[in-house]
Amino acid sequence: MRLGKDLLNKPIYSIDEGKLLGKVQDLYLDSTFEVVLGLYVGSQGLVRRKSELIRAGDVVVLGDDAVLVRAGDVITDDSTLPEAKDWMRREKLIGREADTPGGTRLGVIGDVIVDKTGRISGFALSRAYVEGPLAEKRVISRSVITDTGQEDGRMTVDLAKLEASLMDIEAVPLAVETVEDIPVAKVEMSDLPVDSDESQVKA
Repeated sequence: MRLGKDLLNKPIYSIDEGKLLGKVQDLYLDSTFEVVLGLYVGSQGLVRRKSELIRAGDVVVLGDDAVLVRAGDVITDDSTLPEAKDWMRREKLIGREADTPGGTRLGVIGDVIVDKTGRISGFALSRAYVEGPLAEKRVISRSVITDTGQEDGRMTVDLAKLEASLMDIEAVPLAVETVEDIPVAKVEMSDLPVDSDESQVKA
């Protein structure tokens, strides 16, 4: 289990020549957020921008230190592969809120959790709005999602299934995406110790 962001900036090598092809800039996801469809490696063009990518089928290994692909000619773009225009970049998913069918806000999606085969097993939260196991583990399993939020931008979660899944799931590192998401303890001036000698103003 690892976060999608852990694959970013990983070097991409071809196994036929050992050639460095670039680095992973982002992940392409399917519309139901079940699998990684490809790797985004950058854009080209000043007027007509083309997104360069590698299809998941050309990836041999999503390693801890590098990504291995079958050959040096696997990089294509979304003009050559039109269906890629409908793929969703991981960065577009970050910030989407998850709630219950009744509208109770549960948290904010901070990242996807990806296994070594490229399947999405769940989502890590950058922020939790409820206390308890969800706030402690910050994980929502893909299996408990009933609506991915493609229409309204909000994921819907089956609460009963979520609570059951949290019993056996491991916590993930906090997926902090913005400075505002970093928990900061607020300190009041009245809470600070005062040195009696320094607190006196000399005439």
